[in-house]
Amino acid sequence: MKLYVKVWCPWCVSAREWLDSRGYKYQLIDVEANRADYDTMIQLSGQKKTPTLVLADGTVLPDFGPDELAAFVAKHNLRP
Repeated sequence: MKLYVKVWCPWCVSAREWLDSRGYKYQLIDVEANRADYDTMIQLSGQKKTPTLVLADGTVLPDFGPDELAAFVAKHNLRP
C-alpha cells in the first residue's frame, strides 16, 4: 500500500504512527517532494488533501483520521 503525505501534516503524522505501531508496511510518498506524486494522488483520490492511502488494488482512502483508518483496515481485512 502507498501512503501519500505532507510530512508536516498532523493527520499524516497520526496515520504513520497508527500504521507503524501496528506493524503495517507501506510506501511513504511525500507529495511536496515531487509534484508528479502529488498529481498522481489527486488523480487517484479526486482531491488534494492528505493523508491518502492507496491499496494495491486501487482502493483509496482519502483525507482521513485514525478512526476512519481503523474502520478502513477492518473493512478490507488488511493485516500487517
